[in-house]
Amino acid sequence: MGEFEKVGALLAVALAGVLLTGCGSQAGGTAGARKATGGAGPCGVGSASPSAAAKSGVRVTAVGPVCAEYEVTNGAGEASDVTVVFSRTGASGGAVDTVTRTVEGLAPGAVGKGRVELGGMASGVKVLTVRSVPSAEAPRSDGPCPESGVRVGVDRGDAAMGLRVVGLHLSNCGTAAVTLDGYPELHVLDVDHKPVDGVQVVHGGARIASGTGADDPPREFALQPGEGARSTLVWRNTTEGGAPVNAPYLRVRATPGAAPVMVTPELDLGTTGRLGVGAWIRDDAAPSAVR
Repeated sequence: MGEFEKVGALLAVALAGVLLTGCGSQAGGTAGARKATGGAGPCGVGSASPSAAAKSGVRVTAVGPVCAEYEVTNGAGEASDVTVVFSRTGASGGAVDTVTRTVEGLAPGAVGKGRVELGGMASGVKVLTVRSVPSAEAPRSDGPCPESGVRVGVDRGDAAMGLRVVGLHLSNCGTAAVTLDGYPELHVLDVDHKPVDGVQVVHGGARIASGTGADDPPREFALQPGEGARSTLVWRNTTEGGAPVNAPYLRVRATPGAAPVMVTPELDLGTTGRLGVGAWIRDDAAPSAVR
């Protein structure tokens, strides 16, 4: 091989190495939440207009041919778990799909970094929603069991003709039985985690709609380690006059005096001013998603 051919081969190997390290090892395109991750090298050139991509403390900092990088700044006064839903977009700017990323335990004022993989039909990203909950109250589907001995989360629910039905799930991850008898205690919170006035939490779903599964009377039962329970949240998004209520967060206490957990059911209550909640019942099915 001549000197010219040797130089060309070395350059090809170096270029291949840059392309392989340009996007790190995180898999993209999933709908589940993940911890934000760094990588071995930048995704590409800096974003042409990063300020236009900024939303609620999240900023897209670079977009390359295979991935996009972002920064999450915690503007709260306590450690927080920040979940970001990105829309992966095509060349025309239209949505291809969504990707969810979560930065856990971000200290006040701290900046977390991560990336979203591109490729195929996706060539860019937009920030759709940003939700932040105190890390001390964050629902966790894995990791160490909380001191309370239970995990609490919500599933993705079902919506039809303005009716919303969402499952609230509890699992006993501890080593002792947990006694349930009655309804979870709920507090509706706005985007700033402030209580929302004018929303009535009612027991059962009959005052909102029939056949939702939220009307079983409360019964006392012991939940053994590894077992689960569920409650049903029911509301309508009907708007008849006045300002509609959109409350992303719900602070939940599984039993009176239990440690609170902040979940994100995205309550679009319209002007109904009412949220129905069912009593705890046994649940052998695992929740489809926790947030």
